[in-house]
Amino acid sequence: MAYKIPDQTGKTFVISGANSGTGKEATKRLSQANAEIIMAVRSLEKGEAAKEEILRTIPSANLTVKKLDVADLHSIANFADGLKSEGKKIDTLLNNAGVMAPPQREVTKDGFELQIGTNFIGAFALTHHLIPLLLKADAPRVTTMASCGALFAPPIGLTRFKDLQAEKKYLPFPIYARSKLADIVLARELARTAKEKGWNLLSNGAHPGVTHTNLTTSGANIGKTEIKEPLLFRLMWLFAMNVENGTKPLLQAATDPRAKPGSYYGPLFITNGPAKRVSLPYSAIWIEKNGDSRRLWEETQHLTGLKF
Repeated sequence: MAYKIPDQTGKTFVISGANSGTGKEATKRLSQANAEIIMAVRSLEKGEAAKEEILRTIPSANLTVKKLDVADLHSIANFADGLKSEGKKIDTLLNNAGVMAPPQREVTKDGFELQIGTNFIGAFALTHHLIPLLLKADAPRVTTMASCGALFAPPIGLTRFKDLQAEKKYLPFPIYARSKLADIVLARELARTAKEKGWNLLSNGAHPGVTHTNLTTSGANIGKTEIKEPLLFRLMWLFAMNVENGTKPLLQAATDPRAKPGSYYGPLFITNGPAKRVSLPYSAIWIEKNGDSRRLWEETQHLTGLKF
């Protein structure tokens, strides 16, 4: 039986990357369940356009657009400070924003390789800054979007911090996979930290399988004047889901009353299928067993100056 989102009346969600793809779809679906949504977006213009589009079909949607660039630690801090000044609680944070496979190595404003800096370090920093507001809620939750690409992440380079920033060798797709494996580390290590500190906070993760969104072309075309879809993705679309189905694992992870700390949701058949709780990829299991996930967590605290 298909999962039905419980009523979310009275709950406030922060969704990064809420103006497109799985972020926009999650905003729609949670609005239908009566949640208040803070749409955290890099472009206010695109965020407002997405808000107006949603309001045309869901007039009762409670949406607020705020500027957030998860590739910029200063922007993240400003975003969080703005919410803190409003004094409101946050029930759920969806770490959804990301970038995929730029053809050349790019760096964030803080000097991090763009994919690890956006997909992982940015989500890490956003989560850290919002912890005080999350802990005001009765049952706070952080759900982080990973990828089935984490299956193919080369452990060397993510772990032991061997060229974590891809300064020696940059390969777009392995680096993307590595950043998404790091997102699983974020979900799992935050769950461990919450338990150690006695926080009533549930942290888990999800992946969308193979889902056709603009993430797959936007990153690959950074720095190009002509937009082209990589051949790999043209082949993958033979098995791809639409964004409505690809967002279901994220929504279930974020709202399932039976969810457990550190749990992971995705399509039944890895790339597609109905959403359900799934096993961690072996790459994530391996780095937990040898302690590298904990070391990455500690190193990221050092890199950002943000300690949980």
